[in-house]
Amino acid sequence: MLVHSTLKKIILIILLVMPAYFVQAQAQYEISADPKHPEVKVLRGFINKYLVQNDTSFHWYKPNQRFYTPDSSTLNVLEQSKGKFQFVVFGGTWCEDTQVIVPQFFKLQEMSGVPDSLITFFGVNRKKKSLEGIAEAFGITNVPTIIVMKNGKEIGRVVEYGKKGQWDKELAEIIRQ
Repeated sequence: MLVHSTLKKIILIILLVMPAYFVQAQAQYEISADPKHPEVKVLRGFINKYLVQNDTSFHWYKPNQRFYTPDSSTLNVLEQSKGKFQFVVFGGTWCEDTQVIVPQFFKLQEMSGVPDSLITFFGVNRKKKSLEGIAEAFGITNVPTIIVMKNGKEIGRVVEYGKKGQWDKELAEIIRQ
């Protein structure tokens, strides 16, 4: 019960802070090297897609976004629901699944017209820890994790490629509910 109450408070804080974050475009994160691969940059904390897509260290972002084309039914679901849902995304810049799915998610978001202000993006380290215990509060065990929120409550999540290996179709199913 205490965990549920704490999670609700954190979610409320995130939803209240998000608009100000995007207006000010400030990032609250740390940069470190991956212990397993020191040449890999790890972003941990409150980040945004522009930080990742514009950093040449993340050479994987643009090709993985470019080669993804969402199917029309998935795109239609997001287009029709824009403004009704918020998304909380957890990813690891060191993680191969994140390197594929997160650029694709942001392409889907952009093509569907979902505003940036409805997406909160957190970077985690290999231990799946973000700053301020946010990942722990959301129970993140694998990345990427895309959480769909409605009116401040989680209505579903897609972890990595999803249960059937099609993260985008699973995301659309959650939104259709």
